[in-house]
Amino acid sequence: MSARTTRTRLLAATTITLAALSLTACNNGDDLQDKGSSKGAATSTPSASENSAGKAKEEAATGGGKADSAGSSNGSTGSKGSSGGTGSTGSKDSGSKGSGTTGSGTTGSGSDSAKLNPCDASNSKTTATTVSRPLNHLLLTVTNTGSKNCDLVGYPIVRFTDAQSVPPVFEESKPQAVVTLAPGESGYAGVRLSAADDSGSNGYMAKTLKVLFNNDGINSATPPLPAKGVYIDDKLTVTYWQQRMDDALTW
Repeated sequence: MSARTTRTRLLAATTITLAALSLTACNNGDDLQDKGSSKGAATSTPSASENSAGKAKEEAATGGGKADSAGSSNGSTGSKGSSGGTGSTGSKDSGSKGSGTTGSGTTGSGSDSAKLNPCDASNSKTTATTVSRPLNHLLLTVTNTGSKNCDLVGYPIVRFTDAQSVPPVFEESKPQAVVTLAPGESGYAGVRLSAADDSGSNGYMAKTLKVLFNNDGINSATPPLPAKGVYIDDKLTVTYWQQRMDDALTW
């Protein structure tokens, strides 16, 4: 082989090698450029999830969006609740005070009307009369002899001669109101002296009677009895003071 032929082959081989190296370099540059572009695009363009997360953080930091709306709504609700509570309390307090004032006024009026002027031996006259019906009964009559009204309170406390105790009262005879006597008017009480069917015991003839208007034993009247006296036994009972005679003799 000639020296010329050898050089020609070496030159061709060298040329092919340089061309291959040049092509490889170009390819590497393109790869680097492509990788750089891809990396830059990934860095500058966030994903959808990153956008959502970022937006949520921004809204939470600034207090905007739905959080503001909810806060505003809650604030309104709290304001209404406070206003409603104050109005209701004020109304109840006012009503309660008004009711208390009315009750006090009513009590005061009732207290004034409860002041009584009892009938007694100084402003009235008392008589004791036996009656034919009902049997074995005595009628007590109290007449107002004063210039003002007087009140017959409760029932008469009667004491006959040698009586060991004060007789009980017919509770059923209690009137709905205290008997008030104008000047000249009379009130009445009935006394059952003894049992009509002879069922009583310890009977005797009493010739004196004392009528007490209260329990002090001082303010009393001593109406006369029939000369022969009246027969009493352990069935002795009295009624409350009555406005009408018929009511006093019902029991």
